[in-house]
Amino acid sequence: MAASKPVEAAVVAAAIPGSGSGVGGGSATAGPGTGGLPRWQLALAVGAPLLLGAGAMYLWSRERRRRETGGRGDASGLKRNSERKTPEGRASPAPGSGHPEGPGTHLEMNSLDRAQAAKNKGNKYFKAGKYEQAIQCYTEAISLCPTEKNVDLSTFYQNRAAAFEQLQKWKEVAQDCTKAVELNPKYVKALFRRAKAHEKLDNKKECLEDVTAVCILEGFQNQQSMLLADKVLKLLGKEKAKEKYKNREPLMPSPQFIKSYFSSFTDDIISQPMLKGEKSDEDKDKEGEALEVKENSGYLKAKQYMEEENYDKIISECSKEVDAQGKYMAEALLLRATFYLLIGNANAAKPDLDKVISLKEANVKLRANALIKRGSMYMQQQQPLLSTQDFNMAADIDPQNADVYHHRGQLKILLDQVEEAVADFDECIRLRPESALAQAQKCFALYRQAYTGNNSSQIQAAMKGFEEVIKKFPRCAEGYALYAQALTDQQQFGKADEMYDKCINLEPDNATTYVHKGLLQLQWKQDLDRGLELISKAIEIDNKCDFAYETMGTIEVQRGNMEKAIDMFNKAINLAKSEMEMAHLYSLCDAAHAQTEVAKKYGLKPPTL
Repeated sequence: MAASKPVEAAVVAAAIPGSGSGVGGGSATAGPGTGGLPRWQLALAVGAPLLLGAGAMYLWSRERRRRETGGRGDASGLKRNSERKTPEGRASPAPGSGHPEGPGTHLEMNSLDRAQAAKNKGNKYFKAGKYEQAIQCYTEAISLCPTEKNVDLSTFYQNRAAAFEQLQKWKEVAQDCTKAVELNPKYVKALFRRAKAHEKLDNKKECLEDVTAVCILEGFQNQQSMLLADKVLKLLGKEKAKEKYKNREPLMPSPQFIKSYFSSFTDDIISQPMLKGEKSDEDKDKEGEALEVKENSGYLKAKQYMEEENYDKIISECSKEVDAQGKYMAEALLLRATFYLLIGNANAAKPDLDKVISLKEANVKLRANALIKRGSMYMQQQQPLLSTQDFNMAADIDPQNADVYHHRGQLKILLDQVEEAVADFDECIRLRPESALAQAQKCFALYRQAYTGNNSSQIQAAMKGFEEVIKKFPRCAEGYALYAQALTDQQQFGKADEMYDKCINLEPDNATTYVHKGLLQLQWKQDLDRGLELISKAIEIDNKCDFAYETMGTIEVQRGNMEKAIDMFNKAINLAKSEMEMAHLYSLCDAAHAQTEVAKKYGLKPPTL
């Protein structure tokens, strides 16, 4: 099941299966919403990076109402979705802020009364839209207020900031809110108004810290502050990812990841085993020994390296074939483009894909495969129109190619076009009845449609469909994995755990299955130790599994181990396969950094596991 999120950013498998990619086939589908589950119980996404909304970015929330302040939803008494535009009479209560009795009290009250009168006058001007006059009154209130009356003084500064805000004087807004917060450190209105001013001044880091403090003080119950947190985290993530991704060192994924990726294609010429005619007679008699290709061909040498899982040499061998304009130039271009995508270099992949697509004399299956991969790359780059065009063109030039419908079906799921997705999966199954992967993903599409529509009879039909798929294709790991996610949605945790075990038995080297099973332990039994043990096992199996590091980081955030969480997120960032994934991971890392700073400044921490 995938988390609810304001922006879908899933990665289609043919572009590169992203963090959390589906077991077995490198598929990418976005599942239904969380169904009211606590946000820290991370979604078991298939293929999609976990792009969570603002509340989930902080990775905690026990779905409970705070009971402080007589049952109100936040510590400051604010209504959850209230606009913070009007001035106020009093600030949020602060410890020790009462009016003490003692010598000089009468004089102090007179001064405070005059300050309150000036403030009240300012409020009238404010409500009348006369902001300059309101500012003068609030300034008078500040000058009259006894300096030891912190709460009252903080109110006057905050009210003046509200007036400056109406005049769009953002620097003055930030300065007055800073004064208010210095006087009353947990003053939600002032913190939020300063956050908005920092946003306008393009001070993203400062904005994030302020809105993080607000979210924690409000118990993550106010939509306004959560949306601002989400917005600034995304902007920060995109900025950092753009710079980092531009200068990143290409990184080859693990062999298991690469094999999983290629297994999602059945009509892909370049991933097929070498033909007998491509091997020397001597090699035909050798079993278990390295092959020697019959021709002096860079492409055939690259194919040999593929069979040997010597992936680092493939791009250079393909380049030799392309430079020589050899017999297999189209195949070499497509294979080189595929490995550019695998190492996260879409800019280098696109010209090769463009060239293959434009070669009218090339094998139609090569051109269709290039269109699938370019269309999936476009989807990864959040260009759905270009993606759809490429898939439709692939279907036009090669209507009998099952891969086209399989991968277009996944695209349609991401676009929430479930009926069209099911039609594509049906066509894939018609062309290749033995396609277990397409049948499993069709079931998942039908399940998602039923789940989001809250249709219990259709949910039961989809669950029955999963049972039929795993019975018909008992060797299809993807079927068990997708069924496990549906079972988790239905809170049939024990059976979901059994499905993950079957998946692991079929593919013991698939790290993502261990991550999913670990997350299930958290959701099912709140067994943190077992969950961490399974995720650690995933990293042991594949130390390039960014999904495992990301998940470990989110758990450490909830345990309050921010330093370790940031370390995990940074490891995932270095392994990210796309700029979009990297931006998401930077958002998580920045959220953890912000919580660290807020803890230092204000002593505020969310609840931990």
